[in-house]
Amino acid sequence: MESQLGIVEQSLNSSYSLWVREALDEIPDNFTITDPCISGHPIVFASRGFLKMTGYAKSEVIGRNGRIFQGPKTCRRSVMEVREAVREERAIQINLLNYRKDGRPFWMLFHMCPVFSKEDGRVISFIAVQVPLSRRARRSGAGFCRSGVNLLSEEASRISDVVYGTCRREVWSDSLLELSRVCALDSVLGSDVSEREIEEPCEASDVDKNEAASAINRVLSVLTHYSESTGRLVCGKRCGLSGVGLLSSSLTISLGRIKQSFVLTDPHLSDMPIVYASDAFLKLTGYSRHEVLGRNCRFLNGEDTDSLTVHKIEENIQMERACTVRILSYRKDKSSFWNSLHISPVRNASGKIRFLLYIGADRHRVLECPVYTLCSVSV
Repeated sequence: MESQLGIVEQSLNSSYSLWVREALDEIPDNFTITDPCISGHPIVFASRGFLKMTGYAKSEVIGRNGRIFQGPKTCRRSVMEVREAVREERAIQINLLNYRKDGRPFWMLFHMCPVFSKEDGRVISFIAVQVPLSRRARRSGAGFCRSGVNLLSEEASRISDVVYGTCRREVWSDSLLELSRVCALDSVLGSDVSEREIEEPCEASDVDKNEAASAINRVLSVLTHYSESTGRLVCGKRCGLSGVGLLSSSLTISLGRIKQSFVLTDPHLSDMPIVYASDAFLKLTGYSRHEVLGRNCRFLNGEDTDSLTVHKIEENIQMERACTVRILSYRKDKSSFWNSLHISPVRNASGKIRFLLYIGADRHRVLECPVYTLCSVSV
């Protein structure tokens, strides 16, 4: 768990200056930042407003997937629409029913957009803003239902929120006494009425949508500013080259489910750079993700690495053949380990080589080859 949290911690550290968290904490909006390059597509930052809105502590959210906020009444179709947006690496605005830590449901406007690397155009994270929605006045056979009534005082609104922001009868008075009667009626009617209210989605107004878009821009502005000092600039639109080596977010997330130590290289690009590195590989070698991507695998070689073994690897790559070798590799701290290395071409649907897969493991560990798992993923 500690190693996973360390990788999550590096997600922001590798792309932004150390002051980015303080700057993000100053933004009052409810939002999270997730990293699709890390196994499980976890949350790597959660704003104070978001934590207050959901009732979770930061330690309970960081490193977890956003599905922890879903519940029995969350619309599966809406969730699939969000996943589709991630797969297509595009923004989305959609109404969602989520759940607080204490189990209370609430409607929100969910606005998500990708953050791109300005250098190579790949998606490095997603910003998700959550704007809570109040049920607006509507007619029903039983009378008039009102949420967040303007006539109520601030204290009345607070109490109203405790009962899920829904009154079961017409509210003609702004007195707390009248509100207490309504709340009592709500308890008499029972959960069936509450469930009906929950199942009827709240609609986001233009004000809500503009608020969400503005929040996205505020977060993106901070990320852009604090990426300048690291030289790894980010932007809200894909402005780099989206060449052959660019991995889609959906493929990256699928690869993240594979727990073994491996990297993918692109043989179509100059010097066959690494385009994906698994969390287990980073743990094995001690490198961070940004120190690995874009480099040739030879950076793991050292002074005692057998040149004949290296030549055998190169020869099999040229012949487009799989091979397995035992080679002395080096970690970031310069310590060496015997690497049980398997290299195999990964082909697309037409049979052409799309990537080269390098599966490595310390010889003292059991090598579980994820080749067939990987080949079942659309590349």
